[in-house]
Amino acid sequence: MKIAKCWKDFEILDAGNSQKLERWGDIVLARPDPQVIWSQAGTRSADWEKAHAVYHRSASGGGSWEITRSLPEQWEVSYRQLKFLVKPTGFKHTGLFPEQAANWDILDGLLKGCPTDFEVLNLFAYTGGATVACAAAGAKVCHVDASKGMVTWARQNAQLSGLEEHPIRWIVDDCQKFVARETRRGRSYGGVIMDPPSYGRGPGGEVWKLEDCIWGLLQEATALLGESSRFFLLNSYTAGLSPWVMKYMLDALIVPKLGGQVICYELGLPISSTGGVLPCGGSALWTAKDIEGYQNEQ
Repeated sequence: MKIAKCWKDFEILDAGNSQKLERWGDIVLARPDPQVIWSQAGTRSADWEKAHAVYHRSASGGGSWEITRSLPEQWEVSYRQLKFLVKPTGFKHTGLFPEQAANWDILDGLLKGCPTDFEVLNLFAYTGGATVACAAAGAKVCHVDASKGMVTWARQNAQLSGLEEHPIRWIVDDCQKFVARETRRGRSYGGVIMDPPSYGRGPGGEVWKLEDCIWGLLQEATALLGESSRFFLLNSYTAGLSPWVMKYMLDALIVPKLGGQVICYELGLPISSTGGVLPCGGSALWTAKDIEGYQNEQ
């Protein structure tokens, strides 16, 4: 497991009863998490009373925020030199997945000394956490997401991080269609990042279900790697797509053509009240050469 333990502006204060209590800068939020199936630790129960807002699920689907203390519309948090805008959204999210900081650190290492024309393709790029991390490490980035609002948010994050003049292509498009066009054009990228959703709909109403669509998309996306490519990072928050399943697919699609190795791991966040770690999805990573410290434990 890779644990994102270097945050200063984020912390899981406590977790229990299907909720996690998080500190985002100076703001405390309580949000549901289906993996939190234990009762509250109780050792820091007073912290739960400090929540500025609590997200309540609706029996009919979705949910809403209950504002319990004065809460700004949006605010800024930092991770190392990176800066992000966060805000409560209607789907319980805040616009940032803090566990991905473990991957940002790995990407930073992979991109050290990369040539000036090295370009990373970030698919399903959301609000641009990985985009900003790769740009800050010196890579050109092609950021692709189907939501215009998410791309606008990502551009704001790049600006906050002082990267407004960095070579980033901002693309509002369906990721499957974009990859298909890039494949036909014979394009290649030095690195590819994919963080596909579990479910979704395309601009024409097409239904996306990860387990049904991921293999075909991976076949096309991995074809965008070339002889000088360094990595392919695949993330998933879908229970049916374990890190080892993702590893198997990348092993089958990339290693026979380009060599290298594939590792896989869960992502986690520390829980301050107990010292435990909350699992938060998983990743599989192909690299063109062995990377010390990232080998799988057999």
